[in-house]
Amino acid sequence: MSNAPNDLTEDFPDKVDRIHELKTSNNHFARLYDEYNELNRTIHRIETRVEPKPEEIEEELKRRRLQIKDEIMAMLDNENA
Repeated sequence: MSNAPNDLTEDFPDKVDRIHELKTSNNHFARLYDEYNELNRTIHRIETRVEPKPEEIEEELKRRRLQIKDEIMAMLDNENA
């Protein structure tokens, strides 16, 4: 358990410029980015017991976050996105 939510720029420090470019030019990417950040905040609140939830809900949220992160990573690697 971490003390702070993950941030995509920390996970992909070499892609900061690409993240900014896609956030401003690609609506789908921007929505995924926002959803990822919201899930991160929610998961962080659950993990720190600020807003406890059943384990199965926490795991489902983590699965969704991973799906989004995989899609974001593919878009970051795709120069045509």
